[in-house]
Amino acid sequence: MQRKKVSINYIKLVGVFIFSLFSGIISAQENTKKAQKEARVFAAEAQESLSENNFAQAEANYRKAIAKDPTNAEAKYNLGNLYYAKDKEGESTPRLKQASETSQSKALKHKAYHNQGNAFMKQKKYEEAVEAFKNALRNNPKDDQTRYNLALAKKMLEKEQQEQDQNQDQDKDQNQDKEDQKDQQDQDKKDEGENKKDQGEDKEKGDEGDQKDKEDQSEDKKQDEGDQKKEEQPKDPSQEKGDQPKDQKPQQAKGQLSPQQIKNLLEAMENQEKEIQDKINAQKAKGRKVRTEKDW
Repeated sequence: MQRKKVSINYIKLVGVFIFSLFSGIISAQENTKKAQKEARVFAAEAQESLSENNFAQAEANYRKAIAKDPTNAEAKYNLGNLYYAKDKEGESTPRLKQASETSQSKALKHKAYHNQGNAFMKQKKYEEAVEAFKNALRNNPKDDQTRYNLALAKKMLEKEQQEQDQNQDQDKDQNQDKEDQKDQQDQDKKDEGENKKDQGEDKEKGDEGDQKDKEDQSEDKKQDEGDQKKEEQPKDPSQEKGDQPKDQKPQQAKGQLSPQQIKNLLEAMENQEKEIQDKINAQKAKGRKVRTEKDW
């Protein structure tokens, strides 16, 4: 009996839990439906404000609609288009992306990606535009306008890349020119420093040379003055003779005969005189006749 009572209580407890669970689910569904309904109301009011060119009110109502129902892809798409029409591409692309990711409809996805590509084109974000148009074609491959926009985006992207490459080359050349200019300036400074150093050394050498020349000139002047004083002093014959080198014989005065020459001359005169005397004596002896006969 006690066991049956426990089983009945358990069943009641499970029943209450299941009822509460279903009640919660039903309540959540009702709340979701209510939020979705309110979101649709805000979206409708936004459309009405937009038709009246009241963009600020339209933006506010779209925001309220999205806040009430975050799954409302159409509200996100319309808000993205509203920003695009007001040239607010930076705010447009995130809303269009949300719409493409939230929507379960290929048609809405296609439109969201297509307009997202247009927004990127206006921002000159050609790489992102190419990807957006590709996604649009994945959801609607037959749209020629999307295909044309994709081709245009590719062309603009290629042109941009070429310009970037050209700019990079120019920047590289400019940087190289700057480096070359800096190297040249450094070399010029180095050469200038070396030239100044060489000029300084040359000047020092020149100053030393000038000083030496002055000293030599001064020494020569002193020497000349000394020689002049010596010439002005009376000459001592004995001093002059003593000044001659020991191994040098005294020079013979011009026009005078040396003792040896005088001796030789005297001997020659004596010999000549003797020869003359001998000739005279011989002639005398020849003039006398020798008498061989007796004198009568």
